[in-house]
Amino acid sequence: MKRYVLIVAGGTGVRMQSAIPKQFMELCGLPVLMHAIRVFFRYDASAPVTVVLPAAQLGYWEQLCGQYGFTVPHRVVEGGDHRFHSVKNGLDTLPDEGWVAIHDGVRPLVSHAVIDACFREAERYGNAIPAIPVTDSIRAFTDAGSYTVDRENLRLVQTPQVFDLAALKDAYRQEYMPAFTDDAAVLERKGYLIHPVEGNAENIKITTPRDLKIAEALLSVR
Repeated sequence: MKRYVLIVAGGTGVRMQSAIPKQFMELCGLPVLMHAIRVFFRYDASAPVTVVLPAAQLGYWEQLCGQYGFTVPHRVVEGGDHRFHSVKNGLDTLPDEGWVAIHDGVRPLVSHAVIDACFREAERYGNAIPAIPVTDSIRAFTDAGSYTVDRENLRLVQTPQVFDLAALKDAYRQEYMPAFTDDAAVLERKGYLIHPVEGNAENIKITTPRDLKIAEALLSVR
């Protein structure tokens, strides 16, 4: 079945302490979102890319594409109130059959190896998400105090998350819940078992000025 890519970029510049939304901040000569789109195009130019943006950012994105001479093929879809609704809007524009990789627009450093592993695992089991081990000590805090959490079975979840389109579209017919922080949670709610693959530690989500500096350093040695 055909592969599709859905990149969701609905962030703001609050944690970046900037008026410019984080997906549009410049990283090594290009806005962060353009790096994310280019990674998938270089992985598989035959997989159509759809970008989901807030309505208020559509014109600015078009302006940026002209300013940077960005011609990587993609189409743009208007997002919704929450990430859940933005993904649903994007899914509504895709066929009912195939595989879709849903990716955060502020993760420009995902490797081709991880993308490939996610597609291959999804084609075998119906879905796949990249995850990496937790290396720091974890402590949970309650009103009564705090306690150590065993990190052995914990993982940090990344994107792209790849799914069978028919199954994910069906899952997104559910009512929105605040617990739906990623697409795997939406599918899991329908009773599906989620299949992990090994992610890459460099695949950071850029949300703070520190993250941007780290991403610049990582890109400079690629």
